[in-house]
Amino acid sequence: MMTDGDGPGPVLQRRRVRTELRKARLETGLTQEQVADAMDWSLSKVIRIENGSVAISTNDLKALLRLYKPIDAERTDELIALARASRERSWWSGGAYREVASPALRQLIGYESAASIARSFETLLVPGLLQTEEYARTIITEFEGPGHLDTLVEIRMRRQDLLDRADPPLLFFILDEAVVRRQIGGKAVMRRQIRSLAEAADRPNVTIEVVPFGAGAHPGLKGPFVVIEFPDPEDDDVLYLENPQGDLVGRDYPEEVLAHREAFEVLRDLSLGPEGSRDYLAKLADEKA
Repeated sequence: MMTDGDGPGPVLQRRRVRTELRKARLETGLTQEQVADAMDWSLSKVIRIENGSVAISTNDLKALLRLYKPIDAERTDELIALARASRERSWWSGGAYREVASPALRQLIGYESAASIARSFETLLVPGLLQTEEYARTIITEFEGPGHLDTLVEIRMRRQDLLDRADPPLLFFILDEAVVRRQIGGKAVMRRQIRSLAEAADRPNVTIEVVPFGAGAHPGLKGPFVVIEFPDPEDDDVLYLENPQGDLVGRDYPEEVLAHREAFEVLRDLSLGPEGSRDYLAKLADEKA
């Protein structure tokens, strides 16, 4: 069974399968509708397989690959191995976690676990990967209510395990000043949260930068986002957006990914910089003491 840190993980494996299957279908010259008719499947099943929202069984995959006749035996074996790996269970995909975590959140956790680099920007709240438990509990209670509170907090804390992995990803966080100025959970909770941010900034794989109010209007005001990169260059970057309609993982819009990657660099230029931000956080924690 694959565990965090041992490989790309089932979410990324599923993504590779859907990319290869779409490529194979296009090479064969078939439309999704033609595939659905030939396989006696619904069109929605073909679409879900190709967009990676469901894992394909090995039996379905073998049948589909027989339809895509140009695929050679070696490529078939590779895809079957990927499909099997994509169906493995991760800690976030089963039991009580699956019942309370949204599909988009489970996807995000899967991508985080496979990432080599993640760049996050937040406008109002401390990113989940950097929240203290008491801060997280306050936020989740406000947004989700008391139902499933302990489980949701546990999920958020378990996400942070990747910071202590032997091979942690490089994590870059940019925070609007409002994130650390807004008092969440009371003065004492916020003081400990800011101190935790200052300590996290000392980690070799973590960079935290603050965009001051004095920067004025900036591209980050459109909303928070995360751009995730993976070790294998064959795996395209993933864009994760948070918006009033819910969470969205964008995978098939390279222009959007690039635009947010460029916005991130603009925000870095507007920030206090890593050292200036660390000093600012330490000073702010002392002010709240």
